[in-house]
Amino acid sequence: MTTLRPTSAAVHYRVDLSARHEHLYRIELTVHAPAAQQELSLPVWIPGSYLVREFSKNLQMRGARQGGQPVALHQLDKCRWRADCAAGQPLTVHYEVAAYDTSVRTAWLDACRGFFNGTSLCLRVHGQEALAHDLEIERPQQLAGWSLATGLAPLRVARSGFGSYRARDYDELVDCPVELGPFWSIRFTACNVPHRLVVAGAAPSFDGHRLVRDVRRICEEVIEFWHGDARPPFDSYVFLLNVVGDGYGGLEHRNSTALICARRDLPRLGQERASEGYQTLLGLISHEYFHTWNVKRLRPADFTRYDYAQENYTRLLWFFEGFTSYYDDLLLRRAGLIDHASYLRLLTKTINQVLQTPGRHLQSVAQASFDAWVKYYRQDENTPNATVSYYTKGALVGLCLDLALRREGRVTLDDVMRALWRRTEGGGPMGEDDLLAVLQELTGRDWAGEIDAWVHGTGELPLAELLAAHGITLKLQDASLAQRLGLRVSEGNGGVQVKTVLRGGAAEAAGLMAGDEWLAVETPDEGWRLQQLDDLPLYVPPGADCTALVSRDRRLLRLPLRLPAEGPGGDTVYLDVADAARAQRWLGTA
Repeated sequence: MTTLRPTSAAVHYRVDLSARHEHLYRIELTVHAPAAQQELSLPVWIPGSYLVREFSKNLQMRGARQGGQPVALHQLDKCRWRADCAAGQPLTVHYEVAAYDTSVRTAWLDACRGFFNGTSLCLRVHGQEALAHDLEIERPQQLAGWSLATGLAPLRVARSGFGSYRARDYDELVDCPVELGPFWSIRFTACNVPHRLVVAGAAPSFDGHRLVRDVRRICEEVIEFWHGDARPPFDSYVFLLNVVGDGYGGLEHRNSTALICARRDLPRLGQERASEGYQTLLGLISHEYFHTWNVKRLRPADFTRYDYAQENYTRLLWFFEGFTSYYDDLLLRRAGLIDHASYLRLLTKTINQVLQTPGRHLQSVAQASFDAWVKYYRQDENTPNATVSYYTKGALVGLCLDLALRREGRVTLDDVMRALWRRTEGGGPMGEDDLLAVLQELTGRDWAGEIDAWVHGTGELPLAELLAAHGITLKLQDASLAQRLGLRVSEGNGGVQVKTVLRGGAAEAAGLMAGDEWLAVETPDEGWRLQQLDDLPLYVPPGADCTALVSRDRRLLRLPLRLPAEGPGGDTVYLDVADAARAQRWLGTA
């Protein structure tokens, strides 16, 4: 049993797991000294995931009491309530939260596992956000095999992890997710800092010792990147990994991260070579851990204080998400977890994702950052034609800046990141002007032209030129049939379903649109049933004319199509090492 700081906090939450078969968390909120007409609200979004998700849709109010008497609760808007209470006397509010979401963003509860973020469960007590908050979770007798893991500071906690935790304020409370269940767990140290790895849902073949060995190497590489021999800005860290049949994603927090991956992507006992899926998982872990510095502490000035009731706009996600995406795989290379060839394969994938997005010609990566709330997280059939990802293009901006700095020979992007950390006094709010100031200070020249072109413009990035300066040649590669047509499709049940028609391609010129079912192709002599897209060249020679027979809203349409010739496309490239020594200076040690 751990016992710390026994005095009561101003705000106390008690979470009841007894309704797990109903997938309901039952919460008792006690406000020890409420204001008269106390207001309460639930966040509409969770920091790190830039979409209004309306968490209050899952909340069911059960009532409130003060001094043993019922208190009326009045709903003021979609996520805000007012209690008709007096000031000073403890107020207790009872409510439930439905938990059906397996993602890292909200809450889940069933007989096998529980997980939640405070933004989904913990009502915000207006006016008391800066005071201490306690979270209490007791384990029912029926859940004797369950444990609890979280980054919150323990107050009175059993060996299983169940008990009471304390947060300094509301921000800390909702920035520490909670994992519940019969999970696998191991503790380790990285650069003398305690870490914990929690894995729920793994198959029996899971090689936990290999995973913790590789995660430790990532942690050490990232800590040394930012601090050298100094300590990181947290006392301990927790990885919460939920393993599912099919899934992928992560969400950063101040001293923990919530992750999700597919079972097939975990390392397996007796498996010597890391699979591509496992490399992707390690990249995700590297990405979220790097965020502990780059966005959780070093953060946009727009996020100095989170407004949980509405969108929080910034034009800097290209830096905080994009530069993190640049470093996630690069740090795997530096840690020796992947080789040069694997790193270049991952970088090639990022480059091609950007090149195969026509929207890069319309939307700058700074505007993509601002539009995240309505575009990136609300993708549809036109998204590739109208937008660019601040993850992928932001990563390429980071690549270009790093390679340009290295070519000049004074500093690297590593030096810039660490200088920004110092400039903001150990991580703090920053703006684009801070980046430009640090670049000027470290190199003696103005970088506003590059940032304006690469970040605020829509022209092509100078990838080929900068890569060539470091021994890497960017070469055009033969495009796939789908890329030559300008199509993204899904295949199954013996048919081809059009998902996206890319701007400027042959499919768009023919009149195909998203939602069409491509049934067959007709030549001047005969017609052929089309079961998969790659069958098309069997019936139509490259460069020849044909007719695409499609079904749209149950209407059959005949669309004239010219099959593009085979060969390289401008949107498909690969990277080749032309000078291993120069490449080593970039990809080897920092």
